[in-house]
Amino acid sequence: MNSFSTFTLLLLLLLPILASCHEKQVYIVYFGGHNGEKALHEIEENHHSYLLSVKESEEEARSSLIYSYKHSINGFAALLTPHEASKLSELEEVVSVYKSEPRKYSLHTTRSWEFSGVEESVAPNSLNKDDLLMKARYGKDVIIGVLDSGLWPESKSFSDDGMGPIPKSWKGICQSGDAFNFSNCNKYYIKGYEHYYGPLNRTLDYRSPRDKDGHGTHTSSTAGGKMVPNASAIGGFASGTASGGAPLARLAMYKVCWATPKEGKEDGNTCFDEDMLAALDDAIADGVDVISISIGTKEPQPFDQDSIAIGALHAMKKNIVVACSAGNSGPAPSTLSNTAPWIITVGASSVDRTFLSPVVLGNGMKFMGQTVTPYKLKKKMYPLVYAGQVINSNVTKDLAGQCLPGSLSPKKAKGKIVICLRGNGTRVGKGGEVKRAGGIGYILGNSKANGAELAADAHLLPATAVDYKSAMQILNYINSTKSPVAHIVPGKTALHTKPAPFMASFTSRGPSAVAPDILKPDITAPGLNILAAWSVGSSPTKLDIDDRVVEYNIISGTSMSCPHVGGAAALLKAIHPTWSSAAIRSALITSAGLTNNVGKQITDASGKPADPFQFGGGHFRPSKAADPGLVYDASYQDYLLFLCASGVKDLDKSFKCPKKSHSPRDLNYPSLAIPNLNGTVTVSRRLTNVGAPKSVYFASAKPPLGFSVEISPPVLSFKHVDTKRTFTITVKARSDMMDSIPKDQYVFGWYSWNDGIHNVRSPIAVKLA
Repeated sequence: MNSFSTFTLLLLLLLPILASCHEKQVYIVYFGGHNGEKALHEIEENHHSYLLSVKESEEEARSSLIYSYKHSINGFAALLTPHEASKLSELEEVVSVYKSEPRKYSLHTTRSWEFSGVEESVAPNSLNKDDLLMKARYGKDVIIGVLDSGLWPESKSFSDDGMGPIPKSWKGICQSGDAFNFSNCNKYYIKGYEHYYGPLNRTLDYRSPRDKDGHGTHTSSTAGGKMVPNASAIGGFASGTASGGAPLARLAMYKVCWATPKEGKEDGNTCFDEDMLAALDDAIADGVDVISISIGTKEPQPFDQDSIAIGALHAMKKNIVVACSAGNSGPAPSTLSNTAPWIITVGASSVDRTFLSPVVLGNGMKFMGQTVTPYKLKKKMYPLVYAGQVINSNVTKDLAGQCLPGSLSPKKAKGKIVICLRGNGTRVGKGGEVKRAGGIGYILGNSKANGAELAADAHLLPATAVDYKSAMQILNYINSTKSPVAHIVPGKTALHTKPAPFMASFTSRGPSAVAPDILKPDITAPGLNILAAWSVGSSPTKLDIDDRVVEYNIISGTSMSCPHVGGAAALLKAIHPTWSSAAIRSALITSAGLTNNVGKQITDASGKPADPFQFGGGHFRPSKAADPGLVYDASYQDYLLFLCASGVKDLDKSFKCPKKSHSPRDLNYPSLAIPNLNGTVTVSRRLTNVGAPKSVYFASAKPPLGFSVEISPPVLSFKHVDTKRTFTITVKARSDMMDSIPKDQYVFGWYSWNDGIHNVRSPIAVKLA
């Protein structure tokens, strides 16, 4: 009897292990690129043969195939057991096999263009012929591909009046679907999502490229939306001309992000590996010139298991510029997404526009806040409480001030202004909870990490957001006053505010956890409180209790800064159609600005000096990037050599890594990162003249604290356009300053080339071993 009981127990323990061995999940099997010798049907048959080698029947092999990547990317997505995936990974021709993880990727949720030096609020005939938009013909017929949550085709920002015929370079098709016909001409990718979650709930999202979220409409109109006069957010905030960076560019939306079941839209969408890889493969074949991707991972991913990095490398091979968001996981270090050197990685900063809404306390103290809330309080004082004073009895102490759903007591909160603190939950969700509990108004107080950065939201009741110091003083007033009262002054738009730009606290920081020898992010662009088009199928807060409909909305994130750079890249493509994607990235980085509008170094949200791990080369200046003088160019082979040096040997099976070892920092990149300096490091860089012939450039450097930087030769002459010249940079710790070098910390500097007209500047980041 005992032996039978033991056997039964052992079987019960083994059952979950046996089940997991046979549990099928979606895996991507990646072979590298196509050589162009096979027809599309032959490629799919070839992929099917690999599945047949691990499956028990022809029927099972065919039914398990989700995507066959047939254009530039060679690989497939299929339902496999871990054992089947392991068998395929052992094949010599297979580069990598990796599992599609749900929630691995998520969205990184018009003054901005004017502030960046691309004037869009004037009539075309009043522009100087040297103006960037005129030179670029407004980006006419450059095609920008956007991977996102879809778009709202009826938005005025997407009007094609006067656009002329579709460019001959476009080779794509148009997909129809829910509330979307062929004439709307975009695509959607849902197979990976539906394999995991089952059939799409059509009340949550459209099974078509139509956007029911708002995010994709916002990003795509930021990159290439038409000029729309008299646009504003709800309540008339940010009124003016809304425009994308390249207003006559063509937009191709690839919908890859979908509503997550059983979660509110305010918490974001989900985007699957296999769907994004299919979209990127199609975008390359469709003939896009630029790809903008405001999507990233929660955790750093190795390049051979990162679908965005893989797809972007194939895009780069076809000379397509790829811009990606850096992520919203700041201010902690090493939180970046999308750090591959063939991607332009974009951080987020502010513009010189605010939405002022002060809080006035009963003792006369006034604290400046920001809001884009259209609702107003009567001109009188209201009772003021801290959320922790009006919570239900079941709320734990650590969540007392967070205003999470169901946490506030209507009996205690009714008729009062409630101050909630940032931390857990969403900003708009906290306001929704105050409204549910009968609060008359809402103050959102920053956490210490958020500093002075204020994200303006269209709340459902009178509300404003205040910085950390103000929040602490308001709490002190509440705790020291018998009957605290306050008033929230209605918001108003203010222009030319100073200092600007400053770095958003949410923007993810370097150094790169995947490739520390590449300085990332590359650049920063406007991402805080950005106005752009919105989906009529959504609401300004995305909360399910919000039934308001808007055509334009103000939101924040590196999702908003990325399409600014995508739009700028489209303008540069229009002016310089033969430039490589590396040349365009170099032009943007080396021409970027380091100072704010009061002439001082760009700061973080708390007013402390920011550094290249926040802003890369600096704040983007598209007009300067159009004439950079010199560029640091790089080829597809250069990136493969970089991968070899980084230990990724077989991302392209046709390329053999050299026997002589290289360092990843040998890549001809427009910046320099040295993560573990031991003694002296010398690197080589190559410059290409894209300015005037017979140019002479002189080197200068601002060394990082405690280090010396020597550039040799210090003078470079370029006889012709496209002339190339090589130089070396030698960095070493100064023996007389060893005590001043911070231990286990990066220090930053710059080196530049100047001909009296152009200043080609590159950032340096160094840390001692």
